[in-house]
Amino acid sequence: MAKKPKSNDARKSAEALTPSEVAGNDIPGATLPKVAAIPDDAGISFSFGETQADGGETHQKAGDDVAVLTTQQGIPVADDQNSLKQGARGPTLLEDAHFREKIFHFDHERIPERVVHARGYGAHGFFELTESLGDVSRADIFQRVGERTPAFVRFSTVAGAKGSFDLARDVRGFAVKIYTQEGNWDLVGNNIPVFFIQDALKFPDLVHSVKPAPDREFPQAASAHDNFWDFISLTPESFHMIMWTMSDRAIPRSFRTMEGFGVHTFRLLDDEGKSTFVKFHWKPKQGLQSVVWNEAVKINGADPDFHRRDLWDAINGGDFPEWELGVQLFDDDFADSFDFDVLDATKLIPEELVPIRVIGRLVLDRVVDNFFAETEQVAFCTQNVPPGIDFSNDPLLQGRNFSYLDTQIKRLGSPNFTHIPINAPKCPMAHFQQDGHMAMRNPKGRANYEPNSWGPTHGGPREDPVRGFRSFAETADGPKQRVRSESFADHYSQARQFFISQTEIEQKHIGDALVFELSKVERPDIRGRVVSHLRNIDAALAATVADGLALDLPAPAVAAREPLANLPASDPLSIVKNGPESFKGRKLGILLSDGADAAIFKALLAAVDAEGAVYEVVAPKIGGVTLGDGTTVAAKHKIDGGPSVLFDAVAVLVSSEGAALLAKDAAAKDFVTDAFAHCKFIAVGAEAKPIFEKAGIADDLDEACLPLAKAADASAFIAAARALRHWPRELKVDLDANPGA
Repeated sequence: MAKKPKSNDARKSAEALTPSEVAGNDIPGATLPKVAAIPDDAGISFSFGETQADGGETHQKAGDDVAVLTTQQGIPVADDQNSLKQGARGPTLLEDAHFREKIFHFDHERIPERVVHARGYGAHGFFELTESLGDVSRADIFQRVGERTPAFVRFSTVAGAKGSFDLARDVRGFAVKIYTQEGNWDLVGNNIPVFFIQDALKFPDLVHSVKPAPDREFPQAASAHDNFWDFISLTPESFHMIMWTMSDRAIPRSFRTMEGFGVHTFRLLDDEGKSTFVKFHWKPKQGLQSVVWNEAVKINGADPDFHRRDLWDAINGGDFPEWELGVQLFDDDFADSFDFDVLDATKLIPEELVPIRVIGRLVLDRVVDNFFAETEQVAFCTQNVPPGIDFSNDPLLQGRNFSYLDTQIKRLGSPNFTHIPINAPKCPMAHFQQDGHMAMRNPKGRANYEPNSWGPTHGGPREDPVRGFRSFAETADGPKQRVRSESFADHYSQARQFFISQTEIEQKHIGDALVFELSKVERPDIRGRVVSHLRNIDAALAATVADGLALDLPAPAVAAREPLANLPASDPLSIVKNGPESFKGRKLGILLSDGADAAIFKALLAAVDAEGAVYEVVAPKIGGVTLGDGTTVAAKHKIDGGPSVLFDAVAVLVSSEGAALLAKDAAAKDFVTDAFAHCKFIAVGAEAKPIFEKAGIADDLDEACLPLAKAADASAFIAAARALRHWPRELKVDLDANPGA
């Protein structure tokens, strides 16, 4: 029987309870975060009343350890509940400076959101060098092994507006700002190593095509519409990227479980100015993991902030996300002999050809203090590289170097956006730039120009030809013209290589995604044009998509250059082949009822804790449950607010009475059917069978649906759940896997 709530009288008599006692049950409903849900100095009242004035408004006053509220000018505020009026019911007076300042600032709280990457989430951390690159680069950040340098990372989606949802099928931004001793280094990358276009001139067209149509302003944060696929079908250079975005790479399980890439080819320069080409890679120590599309759709409904919450909870829970920084280094001889142009941003270099050399690690260990001041105002510019790193002639990178600075000036309203703390370097700065909107620091003294004759004390900074930034001394030759190199003309070979590098289930997901996206395209000629390109990538994929659209197979698109059919598969391109080796950092959802076996439940929590995972309890009521031994357990979710899509694996541990109750509930049946359809591992309690029977899947349970009949079963279940998904199940439950059925 469920524990009865305390009466109001009982609550009023408990005034002496501490915040932790108020929040506490015998067992919490989720793995405890590092930060308490109720601060220890919170003011708790069981009378549910606050000090009120004659008008009924609440006044909370300063005193003791409570700071005094002031205006932005530092003037203490006497009353923050009422504007200054001429009489209690009279007009508001113009002289009310506090009101005017407060409403003025509110009216201007929003700055223009980013045109792309508008929805982002950031965190602080550090970069630690683990292997010196002093042999190829003079960059200070690459010299001293073991040195830690402050860093800030902003993850984002690309296409959606600031208020869109996290699990859109989209590229993810992976932008890292490292505050080096020689200035800020902005490695502004993505979770995909290639891009849609080869020349920055086409970036406005790409973004316009994927954004909501101008005449109707929808769809939001989605590429499944005519405009996008019309552009793509007429831009064959995009099809390598299309393979990536139609794969599960575009619906990551977490920011913590995705790779990051610098995308472009950069240069490293040593003290003598010798150049080595480099590509940058971030490899997650948590392993790669994504969700499936049906799951993504439901997560967006259940928790549109899914990725944000995951990162916040992980860092506050002490499970600090970590990535290795790896570099692919190669010289001009390799660049000249490679099948593709290293300046082409739609191409990658397989790791089998140029192995990744791990040189450092990135750890995120602190959330922001204020989202707007840090995550929203952080400004990344690809041009921000310290001495020892330089640019290649990649035309997309060259265009980004211009565009990003222009964008930040527009968004943040001034060339002084570097005065904002999140953007300010942490090394010494000295220059003659001055004034402008919102200038917070200006050069001191008389000299604001150079050269000058005021001497070393008053004359200000001077250039340093030794330490200063120097560009690679490359010889440029050729006429001034608008032209694209013929070496950029192979649009399909690496797209094919990516596709054949996927496991069978990953290939199926790419086909499913293409069918879904193109099914939302209204014009049949656009659908056909896309499939014509797919024929140059993989014949079976093209046939699958054509069949899914009930489309006659079109002739192959005319290729600018004959695709290479002999490129080998590359295992690093697969998510499934690079997944985690444990359940560490993952989340178990436990559907619990009154009367459930306490020994099994506690054994399950012990197994979760031993693995380094976390759990959340889902129950019929948010007040929680009482186990068979009388232990009370809080709930993190009510059953219709805690669907199984929020978890990496689930356990159903109920009493016979609880099973009978939940078997009547649609949300409880969805909980198990979704977990089963999404190929998750399921722990099935001894009394849980009626729920699965009513859900219609009792006879379909497979080897990834493990019994939870005794305490010893808990560890075996968590060990099995390390695989995260039982992919053979999808081939049995999805009509698209059996098109002839």
